[in-house]
Amino acid sequence: MRRFAWAIVAMLGISLSACGGSGGGGSSASTTGDTTTHAPANAPAGTTGVTSASTPEPSAIPTANAALNTVPVLVSSTPFAVRNFPMVNVTICTPKTNATSNCSTIDNVLIDTGSFGLRLFASAVPAATLSTLPTQTGPSTGSRIAECTQFGSGYTWGTVRNADIGMSGEIAQDVPIQVISDPSLTQSAPTDCQQSAALSTPLSLGANGILGVGVNPRDCGVSCTSGDQSGFYYACDSSACTAVTQALNQQVANPVHFFAVDNNGIVLEMPQVAANGSASASGTLVFGIDTQSNNMLAGTGATVLTTDQYGNFNAAYNGATFAGSAFFDSGSTDLFFQDASIDLNSLRFYVPGSTLSRAVTITGQNNATTSINFTVANALALLTSDNYAFNNLAHYMAGTFDFGIPFFYGRHVYVGIAGTSSSGGGTGPYVAYVSN
Repeated sequence: MRRFAWAIVAMLGISLSACGGSGGGGSSASTTGDTTTHAPANAPAGTTGVTSASTPEPSAIPTANAALNTVPVLVSSTPFAVRNFPMVNVTICTPKTNATSNCSTIDNVLIDTGSFGLRLFASAVPAATLSTLPTQTGPSTGSRIAECTQFGSGYTWGTVRNADIGMSGEIAQDVPIQVISDPSLTQSAPTDCQQSAALSTPLSLGANGILGVGVNPRDCGVSCTSGDQSGFYYACDSSACTAVTQALNQQVANPVHFFAVDNNGIVLEMPQVAANGSASASGTLVFGIDTQSNNMLAGTGATVLTTDQYGNFNAAYNGATFAGSAFFDSGSTDLFFQDASIDLNSLRFYVPGSTLSRAVTITGQNNATTSINFTVANALALLTSDNYAFNNLAHYMAGTFDFGIPFFYGRHVYVGIAGTSSSGGGTGPYVAYVSN
């Protein structure tokens, strides 16, 4: 969920990445785009990304989700019929009650390693709970704080409220969240927020909300504490909304960072799926890194890549280098990258005549490096099947390498939160993974 243009195809493929590191969304199309074209002539060419020898597929198995620091993750057709969307359940309650009062469990929330913070549609939260979540107030009498979360293909607009958040045995108290399309917010999104389509309903997103568990504790950080912040936080009264600064402790926050324990990161574990896709995939989200026997990074031999504040690292692929613009993003339904040698359809999905093997080299800010092998299948063949989980669905995108959810199948992917540490990962922000 990053701040640049994404292609989203409802029922087919979605890429979610927030501007500056939080958010999600996109446009939709109703066809499979079966007109085949070639990638733009100015896309990098070459053969350095091609691999000919077959390599073993990632085969790591998700840990059981019975422990108090785990929750199940499900990719399936229900209820929004979006391919490759990993969903979890999140419980929210009246703040400062240790998640014991007026609680509601919201299902089908997208788990997103590319953004930071919990964002729920007001329509998905029962009124008995929503009415007990206080709205943050602005500097003037009667004003309330709202947030615009922009995406290249859409934006969310809603209030900032505080809630206790519970997931399995973990509780984060009094955490700011975004309530999208909150009916108590009568003002429309400001013009500088409305850069594309509004993600105003669960159907428009394909989920009841987004749980951002990326490397940042807060969705904006110190840059929102001073200066002109148009496009982020606003104070809204009965007549208008005005851009305002927002103190760190009032910004929408990554709830994992505010758990009492297991608060230094997450491990997202997804099973491997068949080459032509699987009807569903059941994984596990594990809280904490090197804090319990089920989340150990130390001793795995994984390469740890330190990142920037948004989780970005470097990638080299097919003769091109993507400096600080590659990332692990479970909120993206596809692998997004540029390759002039692979045929595209009219929606810019890759549609090779046969499945291709490719390799990309990634490097952290600590100069640690490793290579990742992956495959690219014909998206038209995949998306006209009845399957919903794919490890080889890919889409053309220039200037970046987005390791979406296809990368996560068969792997345990670690995300270390900035300012925290673990015995196996050191000090965050960092990412790592194991494949067997």
